[in-house]
Amino acid sequence: MTTGNIQLLSDTLAKAKAENRAALIAYLPAGFPTVDGGIAAIKAVFDGGADVVEVGLPHSDPVLDGPVIQTADDIALRGGVKIADVMRTVREAHEATGKPVLVMTYWNPIDRYGVERFTEELAAAGGAGCILPDLPVQESEVWRANADKHGLATVFVVAPSSKDERLATITAAGSGFVYAASLMGVTGTRESVGDQAADLVRRTRATAPALPVCVGLGVSNATQAKEVAAFADGVIVGSAFVKRILDADGDEAAGLAAVRELAAELAEGVRRVS
Repeated sequence: MTTGNIQLLSDTLAKAKAENRAALIAYLPAGFPTVDGGIAAIKAVFDGGADVVEVGLPHSDPVLDGPVIQTADDIALRGGVKIADVMRTVREAHEATGKPVLVMTYWNPIDRYGVERFTEELAAAGGAGCILPDLPVQESEVWRANADKHGLATVFVVAPSSKDERLATITAAGSGFVYAASLMGVTGTRESVGDQAADLVRRTRATAPALPVCVGLGVSNATQAKEVAAFADGVIVGSAFVKRILDADGDEAAGLAAVRELAAELAEGVRRVS
């Protein structure tokens, strides 16, 4: 039986902590701008200095994603991206870099595909786990049993509105890390990331001190990355990378150079922890 790379993910986050910095976690959808182009973009982001990459499984009704990621998802879906392409993206990105690669997906596609089949294929592709923004913890038992069997992390999302009791339930069930949404709303770049995020990290960590807490939603530049790195175990950036590729307007070389450059800036930002 193939086992996934949850240990690689944990080791990578622990290594960043040992270096007294936050980990840089990048998000890019599979199949954007094409399947091959998406794989090249992930390699470029790792090359620039990302520690971990989340591969988005494009979905026609994304509840957490703002307009930039929705645009990318739309391009991927129109290009005919399938779950097999997502698995290929994970496999090739991990094999090329040796770094941890997760899948971020809504529950419906997994449910339709089959939990056992999905976890087995993700582990075989070298995946480290899954971020499941809309799967309620109390309905996650079947997923978690299969993920555990195949050595995959189950990353749940917490929000500033989450009560302490709920945070404790989530951290007890989750593995790998916790995805802390820095604000209420959808993904996208923001002017500031704010105090809500620091408070959420503090409250989440209090329920499970050993489980890393990584912050996403709104980080787009090195200054913000530094701000979040001061209190979080990881800084998650998605829309800013996607926007660089969209702005390249079909020029693949320019898009790859732009995401590599942004990753390098952000990697420097997460290391400037005072």
